[in-house]
Parts: sequence; C-alpha cells; structure tokens
Amino acid sequence: MVRPQRIEYEGAVYHVTARGNERRALFVDEGDRERFVRVLGESVESFEIRLYLFCLMTNHIHLVLETPRANLGRFMHRLQTAYTVYFNHRHERHGHLLQGRYGACLVERDAYLLRLSRYVHLNPVFTKAVRSRPLRERLTFLRQYRWSSYRSYIGKDRRLAWVDYAPILATVGSRAGGKAETYRRFVEAGIDRIDAAFLEEAQASRLCLGSEGFRARIRALYENLLQKRPRTEDIAFRRTGTRLPIEQILQAVCQGLGIERASLLRRRRDARERAIASRLLCDYGGLTQREVAAVLGLRSGAAVSAQLHKLAEQVKRDPRLHQEMAEIVAKLKNARG
Repeated sequence: MVRPQRIEYEGAVYHVTARGNERRALFVDEGDRERFVRVLGESVESFEIRLYLFCLMTNHIHLVLETPRANLGRFMHRLQTAYTVYFNHRHERHGHLLQGRYGACLVERDAYLLRLSRYVHLNPVFTKAVRSRPLRERLTFLRQYRWSSYRSYIGKDRRLAWVDYAPILATVGSRAGGKAETYRRFVEAGIDRIDAAFLEEAQASRLCLGSEGFRARIRALYENLLQKRPRTEDIAFRRTGTRLPIEQILQAVCQGLGIERASLLRRRRDARERAIASRLLCDYGGLTQREVAAVLGLRSGAAVSAQLHKLAEQVKRDPRLHQEMAEIVAKLKNARG
C-alpha cells in the first residue's frame, strides 16, 4: 500500500500523533517522560518550530505545532531518533519503539485550533482508569497532570520558554490577566463529555481538520503532490544508498572497538570511539551532524563537525585506527548489501 504524501509548507499547523509499537508503552517512568520533554524542547528550538501545546500519554503523544520553515519531517526524525536511542539504551532493548509513521493532520487556525487544544489537553481524563471517577476527582487529576502543557496554560506551572501560548490564548479573551482563567473554564467545560461535533469534523478528512474550504485547498495540494510523485517503475531503476538502523551501527562500533555501549555517551576530551560512531552514523545511517549530536549527547552539530575533522587527521597518522575503522566499515557494507 502506498503511503500518503506528507504536505509541508511554511506556516503549516499540524496535530501530530505518535504511538508505541504494538501499542506498547513509550514511557516506563517519570525519568523517561522528563527525558522526552527535554528532547522535545531541544528539538523545537533547533528546528525553529512553534509548539503550541503537547500531551504525553503512556503509549502515545500529541503535539500541536506550526512549522515556519516547512520542516516537519526533519523535526520529527530528530525527535523520534533521539528519544528512541535513549529509551533503547536505558531499558536494554533493540528495534523500533514507535509504530510506523507518525500522524500529521493539518489544522485550520482559530476555532478549530482552540477546540483541538481542548481535545488534546483533556486526553488524560478520557482514559479508562479516570473517566469513570466522579467529576471533582477528574478535575483534580487534570489540574495535577504534569505531562502536558495544560498546567502552564492555566497558571499552575511556570510557562515553558519553548511553548508558544499566544495563538491559543488570543482566541479566548481580551484581558491579558483573564486569558488563563478563561481558557481553563473552556477546557474544563468539556470534561464531562467528548465534543462529538468536533470529532465528527476531525474524521471528515484524513488529511486535515478545518472548514470545507480549507479541506478543499488541502485536497488540491495533495493531488498536486501525487501528480509530481515518481512512478513505481521510475523508482525501481534508481540505485539509492540503504540506510542502516542506528542501533545496528552503534552495535558494530562497540563490537569493533571492544567497548561498552556506555562509552559512546561518556564525555571525554579525546573520545575516538564517539568520533568513529559519528562518522559512521553520517555515512551509513544518513544522519545530519545535528542529528548525530542528539544521538550521542553532544552539544551541537558543530561539535560533531570538529570531532570528524580531528578523526580524519588521526586516521592518517595512526595505522591501527585506520585498520579498526576499515574492519567496522567492511561489516556495515556487508550488512547494507
């Protein structure tokens, strides 16, 4: 089955969802959630995303965001890669953490965006474990739930520097001091019932959420993308480099150098193993230097670039290092076929 084309353009607003593979948990404990929130904030700032709100559930996440640079795919790749590498390493597991591709539904602004924000922020109280509780308990649970942007919207927590609150709050009140309270009343008015009309509108199109005119515009964009997509027979004759999984590359580096996985995440002044891993993640994983920095816990893409430059000089002078890298590369080439 052909996967739907992603529609990306500057200023697009999306409701993004991602689920655990086979509906398994994305977060085992609060440490995992804290790490995801940190990676989310770093990714938002690195890719200049306008994140309006978020909500973390046990086995899935919701993000509502705008892409001023039309870079949703690159942002999500970095976010998912960085968290998956962390999660697999911490919990000693391998393979995919997330189920298939993330969902990305384009959203029309104003009333649709406001109602979507209520739906996302109410997710924690619509679970089986909570929705049967008395209303007062559900309200308390919602206001105390730490793993969404809701508490910072209603003044219970300090606002996060990387969340843009203005577009949502601009639609709910005229007085600056009263917007948080007005928004709280709007959200909590829906706690006793799901907005059936909103859900019906959300299901009207798999591509977008909005008015009939908005849906027509997005359909036109989508059809234009399909017309530009290369035919299957065109793709079949191309030779493209196969990207190897990140975990496979890191495992090959550890085996080839005889080191523990933790060594790749340890900060040291002369960490050749991290430089080697960086080089191979770029060459065989197809990652950018910024993405490699996220995987290996380096400060920035510039730090990776400096390591790669230093490694190139060391390989020229050190025959043993040259041989070690050649053996790892041979294994990766063989795996890629």
